[in-house]
Amino acid sequence: MLDGWLTNWLSGLSLTGVALAMFGTMVLAAFAGHAIRRVQQRRANGAEQVDHSQENYLVGSMLGLLALLLAFSFSLAVQRYEERRNLVIEEANAIGTSYLRSQLLDEPHRSRLSKLLIDYTDIRIRLGTASGDQKADLTRNDRLLTEIWAAVIAARDSANSHGTSTAIYITFNELIDLDSERKVARQLRVPVAVLVLLYTFLGLTAAVLGYVLEERRAWIGAIFLFVLLALYVGIIIDLNRPTSGNIRESQDPMLMLRQSLQAQPPQVFDQLVAAGAHP
Repeated sequence: MLDGWLTNWLSGLSLTGVALAMFGTMVLAAFAGHAIRRVQQRRANGAEQVDHSQENYLVGSMLGLLALLLAFSFSLAVQRYEERRNLVIEEANAIGTSYLRSQLLDEPHRSRLSKLLIDYTDIRIRLGTASGDQKADLTRNDRLLTEIWAAVIAARDSANSHGTSTAIYITFNELIDLDSERKVARQLRVPVAVLVLLYTFLGLTAAVLGYVLEERRAWIGAIFLFVLLALYVGIIIDLNRPTSGNIRESQDPMLMLRQSLQAQPPQVFDQLVAAGAHP
């Protein structure tokens, strides 16, 4: 329950705000670490600090762990993005195959299924590109799936007479399965616990850097590092927003499919049949 609430809350924040919040957190943590170092030095009455090797080892270890955590989080986000992208291609192929196999049916089943598949392609494109509330589109999507399957059932006798019933059932079942797979894939995100751990580790690493850094040039380099880290985590957050992020899976396969379907109405597939009837 808490995980779902945090996911929705993080998804509602602007990417710019998230990046600025992370950068601000790291800067504040670094200054806090630097202030703790100053307090300790004053309490030690300016005692000379000779050996910094242990501090350097600690900083190196924390930066190494941070790099691993960043790589792990980025890999999870990219993996889910690739899954969504591949599902778009698979669904476009399934719809295209269903459209072609529908041409083996008699009228009016052929024209009915062809139109429903074109309408279904349109709504899938809308769901893949639109942001914000998609309840109306999802309702229409589910209604079209019901109408498509009802049309398949109505075409059962026609499919049996042509010996294509198995092929048609298989391809339309695959189309329905891919609908569910894409819906689930768009709900999968990097676990909130991983993002919270990453955010916490960023703050702790910044605090340790602030604790050990003394020269002004080193601080300038640390600020640049904080900027890069904030941008990097911002990309992870963006990839983790399937329905509202800027980095979203391309809908080009579906767009090309729609163009192909619109250019090939059922009558196109009758040209050779008509030629055979009138030699």
